[in-house]
Amino acid sequence: MIEINQKQAYFLTQKKDYHIIFVNSPFCGTCKVARRMLEYIEETLGKEIFYELNVTLAPNWVQEHEVTSVPCLMVFKKGDNLDRLYTFHSVPYLLKEMGPYLV
Repeated sequence: MIEINQKQAYFLTQKKDYHIIFVNSPFCGTCKVARRMLEYIEETLGKEIFYELNVTLAPNWVQEHEVTSVPCLMVFKKGDNLDRLYTFHSVPYLLKEMGPYLV
């Protein structure tokens, strides 16, 4: 997982390819469980796919993108927020929901 800051998040969301940003807080227990699931997906696929953004370090970005809670997984392409996921039931669930963006 690639850690990014607020400035990098603004840059990534404008790119033409899919970019998946994992928005979380270091103080959130559920975020830690979700992070482990995402790391497992990356290990399985053999590449870093997700970008990690700490909400406490990116308050403006989080407010502008209307993140209502953490953990949150957001998919961007060409400046558009294509998908948003707040529930992290299981690894198979995440693969099903994020599958189209992982190719």
